[in-house]
Amino acid sequence: MTEEDTREARAGAPTTGRAALDQRRILEAAVRFIDEHGLRELTMRRLGAYLDVEAMALYRHVPGREALLDGVVETVVDELFGDPDVHLEAHAGWVDYLQRLAHGLRRIALAHPEVFPLVATRPPAAPWIRPPLRSLRWIESMLHVMTSAGFSDEAAAAAYRAFSSFLLGHLLLEVSAHGVETGPVEEPDVSPVGDLSAYPIVRRMEPHLAQDVAAQDFEEALEALLDRVALLLPPRSRLRRATDHE
Repeated sequence: MTEEDTREARAGAPTTGRAALDQRRILEAAVRFIDEHGLRELTMRRLGAYLDVEAMALYRHVPGREALLDGVVETVVDELFGDPDVHLEAHAGWVDYLQRLAHGLRRIALAHPEVFPLVATRPPAAPWIRPPLRSLRWIESMLHVMTSAGFSDEAAAAAYRAFSSFLLGHLLLEVSAHGVETGPVEEPDVSPVGDLSAYPIVRRMEPHLAQDVAAQDFEEALEALLDRVALLLPPRSRLRRATDHE
């Protein structure tokens, strides 16, 4: 690197023959870096070297590592918007909508197994923003679909929690089977969620979303699982299970 190139990199300006450095390019590079090297290897210095610029050039577009990790999560989740099989609207009903959304999130997890634990474990801006669907726009979309289908606000919030819990547990297990570390890397600083005026359904349903019903959700999910497992039994034994359950 020439002295002039070095000055340009430190200033955050593009060097000859390179794409202009901006936030989007930095975040996309960070996702690729994690895909290739793992989350624990990511530092601002290493990412700068990966982009062939000085680390200080990154700070013109990303305030620091915390903002970088938040941006990585947002960048990966936003891949849903480019998935042709996932729709913001329920064109074929709420079941089809949730199936498409679930498969889209699974494709993201499998495409970025080293990034997905960050999506899963990084504390959200509000406790009711549940991974892996960590986008206010997608949460608004899902709640709109469910309430438009006839679910009450309370039932739609319960569906959102159950959907998130199922996906989070299943996908974390799936990526960990590939040898990916699933524990959090560090304790981050968490900024509170911002203005919700663009998400009227989320704002209206915030009391339901924030309600602590973890024990009830666990019991209901467990019973649903046991009922599903019971279907593996011969019909006569299933009847016995139903009687015992009563």
